[in-house]
Amino acid sequence: MPNYFADYDTTVHFISMDEMKRDHAGLPHGGFVIRSGKTGFENEHTEIIEYSLKLDSNPEFTSSVIIAYARAVARMAAEGKTGCMTVFDVPPAYLSPLSGEELRAHLL
Repeated sequence: MPNYFADYDTTVHFISMDEMKRDHAGLPHGGFVIRSGKTGFENEHTEIIEYSLKLDSNPEFTSSVIIAYARAVARMAAEGKTGCMTVFDVPPAYLSPLSGEELRAHLL
């Protein structure tokens, strides 16, 4: 994918082959996403949100996400909701095996 990072502020850290074999030979994965924006009547406030991901097993995490979305699709279908949707169209509560009541009791 030529020029994949062309429009991104990207920092590359080089590591030795020994560090690669020692620390990165398994299936872990990780990264950061930082997003900023402006709010206020005249865009006078800068807002920044950061997401961090540190996985011991990328395949295990990916399969868990796929299962969570399958669960959400089943719940939505049971409510008569059909059609093409993106991840933005799926209510976050539908991703959890817990009920709405359990989520409110334990996560709020």
